[in-house]
Amino acid sequence: MSKIYVAPSPFLKGTVRASGSKNASLPLMACCLLSEETSALEEIPKLRDIKAMSEILESMGVEVSRYKTNLKISPGNLQNCTPPYELVSQLRGSFLIAGPLLAKYGKVKISLPGGCRIGTRPVDLHLKGFAALGAKIEQVHGCIEASAKQLYGGRVYLDVPSVGATENIMMAGTLAKGNTTIENASIEPEVVDLAKCLKEMGALIEGEGTDTIVITGVDKLSGAHHTVIPDRIEIGTFMVASVLTKGDICIENVILDHLNPTTAKLKEMGVHIIEGENTIRVVADSEIKATNVKTMPFPGFPTDMQASFMALMSVVKGTSVIVETIYENRFMQAAELCRMGANIKTEGQTAVVEGVTALTGAKVNATDLRSGAALILAGLAGKGDTEIGEIAHIERGYDNIVGKLQGLGAKIEKK
Repeated sequence: MSKIYVAPSPFLKGTVRASGSKNASLPLMACCLLSEETSALEEIPKLRDIKAMSEILESMGVEVSRYKTNLKISPGNLQNCTPPYELVSQLRGSFLIAGPLLAKYGKVKISLPGGCRIGTRPVDLHLKGFAALGAKIEQVHGCIEASAKQLYGGRVYLDVPSVGATENIMMAGTLAKGNTTIENASIEPEVVDLAKCLKEMGALIEGEGTDTIVITGVDKLSGAHHTVIPDRIEIGTFMVASVLTKGDICIENVILDHLNPTTAKLKEMGVHIIEGENTIRVVADSEIKATNVKTMPFPGFPTDMQASFMALMSVVKGTSVIVETIYENRFMQAAELCRMGANIKTEGQTAVVEGVTALTGAKVNATDLRSGAALILAGLAGKGDTEIGEIAHIERGYDNIVGKLQGLGAKIEKK
């Protein structure tokens, strides 16, 4: 198994371009199933999760081709609506094909999805939405079977503003008869990007970016030609890398509004940030202060940035507190950071971080996608060499992170 080796790398400097968003790309790939025409998606990152989603589509007879960062998806020869368990179990986003298949073909049989083990992430809200649109739902031997000769618009109230459920129900509603209303909907940028793509395909959607989305069903959709938004979590990770290494990093291909929660917290800590039209530059030229973080749905602080901030807090003088409200098992990086000398105590959904003078290189393992990025950041700022195992987790969500960091002067390699 390959590993990532990181040596102390102070003063990272230079310019790096952010890739397209993983969390936006997966639902965009799924929405292509709503049309029989070929769709073209641009700025799709090269990730394990994207490869797995492509294989899921191909297993059903969909043609998927890639040229650099562009994907072409042709579902005209779709042969079945039952993707294999061994593919679906690889990633959480696989369940996003359920809504489009149900709406377009009237049926889907899919096993419960996989992904990082960061806590319970049930699909009950997805199923609640499908049922509200008239689908018959059965669960047999770990598989969800949903069917409907025709979906009909309905009112869906989400108990929590789930991103995946909002996306799945919105996609299903595009081909349902009548109006579908999603209340307490997610307002995450990835949901807005999906709505934009669906509207480009001919869907009638209003209210995306608010907590109430209304979809008026149409008879059919055309193919998509859409460019995915930049990955705000990758951008945030490079922002933290600049602070941890006392560097000066400029990140291109950004949407500043998507970064507000991360930017505001770093400014609160005393970080110097310069915002351009579609760039953001982070200059670590002053002492930074401890802070507190509470993860919340957008526009709150993103749970996907929590692990990276824990690595940063580990070397900031004073006491910092993290409260995780999204997932109940998302402090797995804490034990690995403590191997490197961090002083972190966790209890339930709260982590208390006492800053230490410096972290020390160690052999650690990436326990999930975002914890892996946090360990890379800790290794860059530590003393001594760090060896990171289980890096498949990292490669699920970071496009060429080793090469990009090398371009900024980092002493890092994969072998």
